[in-house]
Amino acid sequence: MSEKTDALVRFKEVQKSYDGEILVVKNLNLDVARGEFLTMLGPSGSGKTTCLMMLAGFEPATHGEIYLDERPINDVPPHKRGIGMVFQNYALFPHMSVAENLAFPLEVRKMGKAEIEERVNKALNMVQLGAFGGRRPAQLSGGQQQRVAVARALVFDPDLVLMDEPLGALDKQLREQMQYEIKHIHETLGVTVVYVTHDQSEALTMSNRIAVFNDGVIQQLAPPDDLYERPDNAFVAQFIGENNTLHGTIKEVNGDSCTVDVDGGGTVQALAVNIAGAGQRTTLSLRPERVEVNPDEGKFPNLFDAKIEELIYLGDHIRTRASVCGHDDFIVKIPNAAHHASLKEGETAKFGWTMEDCRALDA
Repeated sequence: MSEKTDALVRFKEVQKSYDGEILVVKNLNLDVARGEFLTMLGPSGSGKTTCLMMLAGFEPATHGEIYLDERPINDVPPHKRGIGMVFQNYALFPHMSVAENLAFPLEVRKMGKAEIEERVNKALNMVQLGAFGGRRPAQLSGGQQQRVAVARALVFDPDLVLMDEPLGALDKQLREQMQYEIKHIHETLGVTVVYVTHDQSEALTMSNRIAVFNDGVIQQLAPPDDLYERPDNAFVAQFIGENNTLHGTIKEVNGDSCTVDVDGGGTVQALAVNIAGAGQRTTLSLRPERVEVNPDEGKFPNLFDAKIEELIYLGDHIRTRASVCGHDDFIVKIPNAAHHASLKEGETAKFGWTMEDCRALDA
C-alpha cells in the first residue's frame, strides 16, 4: 500500500471459509475512513461478525489482506493491533473493581501509576460513572456494566474501536439511551468505530455509513438516509425499515421510469432503479409513509382503491393495513395530525403515491 489513503481500515479481496468449501465472506473490498462510525448490518449468518472478528485478529482471513493505518495486519496477533473491543456480554473481570478493569489495558501497556489514574478517572467521567470506580461489575446494572465496557475500550486512546452487538442484552429504553451516548462519545473523541448489529434502527441512529451484508456480500454501502430512501435492491429495501412490496412484470421502460403490471391487478408507474427490461419480472418497493390517503384528484399518477382491513393507533401515527392491487398486507402510516377520522375498517378509500417514491428493483 504505497499510496497515502484516508482509510484507517482496508479490507482487500478478503474471503473467509471455515470448512474450505463454503465462503462466509466473499471477496470483501471495504475502506473505513478515519473518524468514521461504520456499521456492519445484516441478518444472522450474513458474514458481518466474521468480518469484525478478522479485523480484531480472532479469526484468520482465508484469502486477501486486511490493513490498519496502511499496515498489513493479517499476521499481527490481536493484543498487538491496538484495537479497543466492546462485546455484548461486556467481558468485564468480575473479581476486579470498575477502576481496576479500566486500569488493566493500561498496565499491560506499562504506563505509569499517575497516568493510569488520570486516564481511568477521565474515562469514567466520560461515561458518567465517576463515582463508581470502587464497585465490582456485579454491583452495577446492565447499562452501567456496558458503559464500563465502552470506557475500557477507549481508555488507552485506540485509533479504532470494534463493537459487536454491544447493546443486545439491554431493554429497549436503555438500548436507545445508550445508542445516543455512544454516538455522542464518538462525535466528541473522533475515534473510528466499526459496529456490528442486526438492529436496523440502531444502525440508522448511530452510523455515518452502513454496510448491509447478506450471504457474505455487501449489498449496499451508504449513509443511513441514502440506504432508507434509495435502496439499490429488493433485499436492502426489505431489510431497512418497513416497506410495501409489490411483484409484477415490466410493461415498458421510458428513460428513468417504467410501467409495471402488478400481479394482483393494476398498473403502476415507478422509478426504474435496478431492472432488466420490458417483459422481465420486478419487485416494487414503496415506503408506508409515502402513501397519501384520499388525495386531491389528479395529484398522483398512481391512484388505487383500497379496502381498509385494520387500523392500529400507535400514538404518533395510525398504522393502516389495507387491500391494494390484490395485496392484503399493504401498509400506510398516517401521521396522527393528518388522521382521517372518516377511515373505517371494512370501508374503501383512495391511496395515491408518486412515481419517484415507488422503486422498481430486482425480481
